[in-house]
Amino acid sequence: MVVKRALGSSGLDVAPLVLGGNVFGWTADQPTSFAVLDAFVAGGGTMIDTADVYSQWIPGNSGGESETVIGHWLKQRGRRDDVQIATKVGMLVPEGLEENGLSPRNIAVAVEASLRRLQTDYIDLYFAHRDDADTPFEETLAAFDGLIKAGKVRAIAASNYTADRLAEALAVSDANGLARYTALQPWYNLLDRKDFEGPLQQLCIAENIGVVPYFGLASGFLTGKYRNPADAEGKARGYRVKDYVNDRGFAVLAAMDAIAGETGASLPQIALAWIAAQPGLTAPIASATSVAQVEELLGAMSLALSPDQVARLDAAGAE
Repeated sequence: MVVKRALGSSGLDVAPLVLGGNVFGWTADQPTSFAVLDAFVAGGGTMIDTADVYSQWIPGNSGGESETVIGHWLKQRGRRDDVQIATKVGMLVPEGLEENGLSPRNIAVAVEASLRRLQTDYIDLYFAHRDDADTPFEETLAAFDGLIKAGKVRAIAASNYTADRLAEALAVSDANGLARYTALQPWYNLLDRKDFEGPLQQLCIAENIGVVPYFGLASGFLTGKYRNPADAEGKARGYRVKDYVNDRGFAVLAAMDAIAGETGASLPQIALAWIAAQPGLTAPIASATSVAQVEELLGAMSLALSPDQVARLDAAGAE
């Protein structure tokens, strides 16, 4: 049985693994995406993470492809009440407008587009996809607060915020009686640690901010499939992996290989279990492009690393 975790003060309880929807409509077509989603829910998964901008970076795509696939799945399977949908606003230019960001106008247009693509009347967790220094927090948070009061959003969250800016946003919410960010989605894994560990992690713990980090497998490097530069050639995420193909990256893989021998777990399961074991972390996000992959990832939810194993991984990946 999957033991759920409270996602900060959001009021949401989630399984300790979140399914990343960035691949839907990109490296996973609709039938494949449906199979992955089916397997995730069958294995006890609850939260699906996406964004309105997924996958605008692909030639021929305009953004919204992932939400559209998820919306078709929700309608065909009738699973809306069984899952939590997290999506994001702020990086895609809403239709009919001229720029992205977190202005009230952008949020108002973007949320309606996301609800339409997702074929639902509410979003469980709505993220500010990245900080928008050009829009006052008072305006952004008032817009989000209105969405919650209208029943279109259950809780709000921040992605890619620094500790100082997140603290400022929380203070504005408190001073004005507005909805607070209740979760954070940072870039965090065994090899990308410096931007989260320290003040940002401490703030999340102190303020009861749930943390659901992305790139938990370091763009696939922590699966062990990239053991030399040639392994990344021709791969969709190969360009991201080059920064890990070095002595530090190989030291982490060596530590993971040893723990795999001790536990029988796979490297992806170990990488995700390490994240889940960190103070203040709620659940890592990971994506899959096959049923076999998602079934392997689900194994991370029941993997408990020993304190010694966590410490060895900490030391190997220290920056």
